[in-house]
Amino acid sequence: MMLNKLDHLCSDIDDRVNAISEENLDWPCRMGCDGCCRRLAEIPRLTITEWDLLQKGLALLSAERLQEVGQAVAKLAEQSSRPIICPMLDQSAGSCMVYAYRPIACRTYGFYVQRDKGLYCKDIEARVEKGDWSGVVWGNQDAIDRRLSSLGKVRDLTDWFAERNTGGSE
Repeated sequence: MMLNKLDHLCSDIDDRVNAISEENLDWPCRMGCDGCCRRLAEIPRLTITEWDLLQKGLALLSAERLQEVGQAVAKLAEQSSRPIICPMLDQSAGSCMVYAYRPIACRTYGFYVQRDKGLYCKDIEARVEKGDWSGVVWGNQDAIDRRLSSLGKVRDLTDWFAERNTGGSE
């Protein structure tokens, strides 16, 4: 049932993302733009339902890739400086290794706004301030967050990985 709710949420997000991308052919959020993945302000937090989906993507990785991701997550758990780089980013290709299984925050970034927090992506923010994208109908991140709150407990990505690696479950 929870995965079904997540599927619906992802579908709604995809609709908004596609509408913005189709109406603005020069929108920066597409393959090759990995700025947000390289400048995370904090360790990603996922609901258990997002974690379940992400694990499906991780299961498709080669053993070598999965080990690289695990090592990157372990380093992330120890890292105190910011910004941080997403451990699922293939840094040489500039793409997500688990794109179809990525968390909601990754799906909404650059397309949804929390009015009290701004746009985050400096490239988009600059273009909006210039008036280039004044007609964009942004998605409402607060509404997404409300829907996410019904999808189970939330934990840091590093905690989910630690639990996975120890075989624990809460």
